Amino acid sequence: MTETAPGIVIMGAAGRMGQMLVRAVCDSGRARLAGAVVRAGHEWVGQDVGHAMGGPAMGVAVSDDPLEAMARAQAVIDFTTPETTLETAHLAAQARAVHVIGTTGFDAAQIERLIPASRHSVQVRAGNMSLGVNLLTGLTKMVAAALDDGWDIEVVEAHHNRKADAPSGTALMLGEAAAEGRGVTLPEIADRGRDGITGPRIRGHIGFSAIRGGDIVGEHDVIFAGKGERIVIRHMATDRMIFARGALQAALWGQGRSPGAYDMVDVLGLAR
Repeated sequence: MTETAPGIVIMGAAGRMGQMLVRAVCDSGRARLAGAVVRAGHEWVGQDVGHAMGGPAMGVAVSDDPLEAMARAQAVIDFTTPETTLETAHLAAQARAVHVIGTTGFDAAQIERLIPASRHSVQVRAGNMSLGVNLLTGLTKMVAAALDDGWDIEVVEAHHNRKADAPSGTALMLGEAAAEGRGVTLPEIADRGRDGITGPRIRGHIGFSAIRGGDIVGEHDVIFAGKGERIVIRHMATDRMIFARGALQAALWGQGRSPGAYDMVDVLGLAR
């Protein structure tokens, strides 16, 4: 790999997704691994990241200093936690590095706090980095726009038993697409929990259900239920590497772009 290839820093490199991102960058032939960052005090700090992952050396020492790592990089890929991502966004803006955000679980206030950094660096954030899910998002918006609110919309998602947030970022992304198709905003009509005597379903609301179990990578159904018929659009992920490949594509796409907030629809050139 030449030194002219974009250097990429992986945040949370010791995690399951972090290790997959490290491998995706090293195997890509299009980018070089410029840094692998973990939290302060982690046992990997100072080790070669390849050795820490149980394989051959990669020539990159694991660090707990993201700013120092970004000094040698053109992009940072971040699948961590909302608070860590907010700190990383500030540092990426200082370094003028592309910041690819696969982190989920943000609240509205945290998303607002990401905006200032996007004025100084390219920021690509998506609830899901896969091509298939982003196509599903476009279809969801299109179908929602074509049907009136007599069709009930439900988003059902399933993930592994270690996932910390619910509904998933992808489920919310799909709900937002459905709401946009209907010309409303999701917070106005989201029904994110049902328990006990809830009464009849409210017309026009978008419901969410979350399943957690085993090692499910990610499954998402958008159900449009009308009288006498249903439309079900589904995406099933069987390999987490699809998210790593999508994030790498976003990091490469962002090179040379003007600062701003983007998403995978922009990266993939899909019509809105």
